[in-house]
Amino acid sequence: MNGPEVIRVGAAEPGEVAARAASVVCAGGLLVMPTDTVYGLAAALDSPCALDHIYEAKARPRDMALPVLLSSIDAAAPLLAEPLSAGARSLAERFWPGALTMIVRASAAVPERVTAGLGTVGLRVPDSAVAREIIAAAGGALAVTSANLSGAESPRDVDAVPPELLAHVSLIVDAGPCPVGVPSTVVDLTGPEPRVLREGAVPAALVLEALGL
Repeated sequence: MNGPEVIRVGAAEPGEVAARAASVVCAGGLLVMPTDTVYGLAAALDSPCALDHIYEAKARPRDMALPVLLSSIDAAAPLLAEPLSAGARSLAERFWPGALTMIVRASAAVPERVTAGLGTVGLRVPDSAVAREIIAAAGGALAVTSANLSGAESPRDVDAVPPELLAHVSLIVDAGPCPVGVPSTVVDLTGPEPRVLREGAVPAALVLEALGL
């Protein structure tokens, strides 16, 4: 059985990479793509079958929401139940593009398969031009979670993506090792006080400092 198609950044024109990757996800396929942190497994937000396929491919529990990567902060607007708070804007101005995921209230435009019924969504603008070009070409937002089996180490390069997951993938965009190499920091902004749920590439102390805490 043939494996997924591979397109290498640098061996193809930049526009060609983004266009090919976007065509795959917009047709309902799964994509392995580089980010600034680790390689991600991506699907279109408006493809229920592809979103289900992410959970299958990763053996991911259905009560775990899927993060959403954005091409820019402006692309967040349709996904938000309310405008970004002053604190969220401060974080975005300081850490986006970058390795900080902000959990905010989701609008009805975000599928329940993404929110896992929680009514919230984790948003991030990656500090990777390749990733942002792909996301922009696909409409500005994609569901993207780490390209690993659930609970396993997140892959910094394509060779570390498990073959069991690749069996579900239509296309791999290979840009070499991701520069950061560890997952993003996650901060929940939906409660009365911000909470750092996972400390990753961005130190929790810097997040709290940016919030004036």
